[in-house]
Amino acid sequence: MRVALICKDKPGALQVRLDTRAAHLAHIEGSGVVEMAGPLLDGNGAMCGSLVILTVDDLAAAQAWAAADPYALAGLFDSVEIIEWKKVIG
Repeated sequence: MRVALICKDKPGALQVRLDTRAAHLAHIEGSGVVEMAGPLLDGNGAMCGSLVILTVDDLAAAQAWAAADPYALAGLFDSVEIIEWKKVIG
């Protein structure tokens, strides 16, 4: 199943994101379940969240991946939504 993680950063937390970015990218590359990912941008083009599409067996696997994400462990996110997603185009 495909799952979308929609994560929004806490206000003023850009430095946390920058400091943790390398570990986050290593988590993405090492997990083998990320189909696509990228930062959400604010009106000025600054990173303010993340969109990650996972291919996993179930929602529990997606929740475990999200909980182990270095961004989450660093307390970057104000909110995280995990929802099943169906690919239609692309």
